[in-house]
Amino acid sequence: MANKTTAEKLATIQKGYTLEGAAIELGAAIVDGELHKEAQVRLPLAMMNRHGLVAGATGTGKTVTLHMMAEQLSAAGVPVFLADIKGDLSGLATAATGSEKLAARTESIGQAWQGRTFPVEFLALGGEGNGVPVRATVTSFGPILLSRIMELNDTQESSLQLVFYFADKNGLELIDLKDLRAVIQFLTSPEGKDQLEELGGLSKATAGVILRELVNLEAQGLEKFFGEPEFDTAELLRTAPDGRGVVTCLELPTLQTKPMLFSTFLMWLLADLFEDLPEAGDLDKPKLVFFLDEAHLLFNDASKAFLDAITTTVRLIRSKGVGIFFVTQTPKDVPAEVLGQLANRVQHALRAFTPEDAKALKATVSTFPMSDYDLEETLTSAGIGEAVITVMNEKGAPTPVAHTRLRAPESVMGPSDEALVRSTVAGSSLLAKYGTAVDNPSAYEKLTGKAAAPTGPAAPGEPPVPGTGGGADGHGAGATGGVPGGAADVDAEARRIEEEILGRPSSRPAPTRSSGRRAPADVPRTTRQESGGGAMGDLGGVLGGALGGGLKSMARSIGTQLGRELLRGVFGTSSRRRR
Repeated sequence: MANKTTAEKLATIQKGYTLEGAAIELGAAIVDGELHKEAQVRLPLAMMNRHGLVAGATGTGKTVTLHMMAEQLSAAGVPVFLADIKGDLSGLATAATGSEKLAARTESIGQAWQGRTFPVEFLALGGEGNGVPVRATVTSFGPILLSRIMELNDTQESSLQLVFYFADKNGLELIDLKDLRAVIQFLTSPEGKDQLEELGGLSKATAGVILRELVNLEAQGLEKFFGEPEFDTAELLRTAPDGRGVVTCLELPTLQTKPMLFSTFLMWLLADLFEDLPEAGDLDKPKLVFFLDEAHLLFNDASKAFLDAITTTVRLIRSKGVGIFFVTQTPKDVPAEVLGQLANRVQHALRAFTPEDAKALKATVSTFPMSDYDLEETLTSAGIGEAVITVMNEKGAPTPVAHTRLRAPESVMGPSDEALVRSTVAGSSLLAKYGTAVDNPSAYEKLTGKAAAPTGPAAPGEPPVPGTGGGADGHGAGATGGVPGGAADVDAEARRIEEEILGRPSSRPAPTRSSGRRAPADVPRTTRQESGGGAMGDLGGVLGGALGGGLKSMARSIGTQLGRELLRGVFGTSSRRRR
């Protein structure tokens, strides 16, 4: 390394980043402390589905980097998804204004800069923000992701999987949180005793914990994220009329109060894409590039099942044309199994103020290929807007490590005017589709005999799925019975738990009892007979009975796992769109 001249080092970088196909221009290389605009550093579009990492200490320019990359991807016709945590990325909708300082920087790196706007779609989880509301049904979200939000342990997660499996097999749609409460309450009632035994058993103590966590979610206002109309992730794959890729910005204005929900919701989007998209093989450019900001939130305290599912998704989704870029502070925030699959690296400066920082620095350096740089020195001295880069070239080999001064975005590096954001949302074609929440008949109505709340019109193209076949015996949706004591007991328990958690009277309306309801046990039993006896669902109960109570949990796990493999995706996710 010490024997190479500057010219030789420069030639290595120039050769390594000379590409034949379309590419994202990242910036110009710095060699031996000097900027060389003739040594352009690029990332091949065809390799962006090999995933990547954008890392660096706070304030080193990570958000500006993904902003700049998103602009070029959009210009190349590639749709982009961004989690807009600080609100800065809404500036993509506003052209930047030039200045002398900006002109000097862009000229020094060989960038022909001009201010421009990009096609942006603004989304907001559950409508909490200015964007088009994004919701998911509980059944689509699945037991693994929901368990993470509820912070359930492995035993409780297994029990929740059992509940989902029962609902799936018996046509009980879990649209919102009250549907899930109703099903759990039914399974632990005298009317649901037979079905519970056939599933392998669900203890009242575990059911009580899950019910408590459900009410806790509602008390935090999280019920607004679950419901219909469910967001179709195919909306993320759109292009504008002029051929540019649409940049979808998901607002996360209250991230700090609900970090687990937001990070898990992003994973639901990816899981849904993974299940829906066909295999695509090698493409000239990706179908979508997904930037997952604050990635450490995704992995903090994650269960092994959750980590395994993330690893599987990252490994397999690339063949469906989707690239994922994890954005975080240090590579150690990402598990080794995932980090090993991230071929493209943009590493901003790191700080070494503490022994832990120094350890993280050494670990980061060890993940880079051999280079002509002293990476420990380079990474601690790099300026704002500079990064150490290595990517996968068109032949699938790593490019030379290059200390790079990055290009400047051409739209505003900061939030757009709120009036512009609101007008963009008002003019969005998605607003009519997702703007108004609806409450179609689902598990709660089927088990209680109550009509759905009048929150909006029925979702177009989403007729209610009968839970009982609607045969001549009269077992149709809305003609079924309730949980023990009816809906009043379900809601009374929810009110009691809410008051205990919040330390004040519940804001829930007092429930009223319905009359003339059919016995609830008829719903699952009829459906089970029509579906041929529910072989997978019975497996846990049969094995549990044969092996004894001490081994019921093992039998239940086997039955539930088989059921998930048949009906649900890698995260246990599902969707009415796919049924």
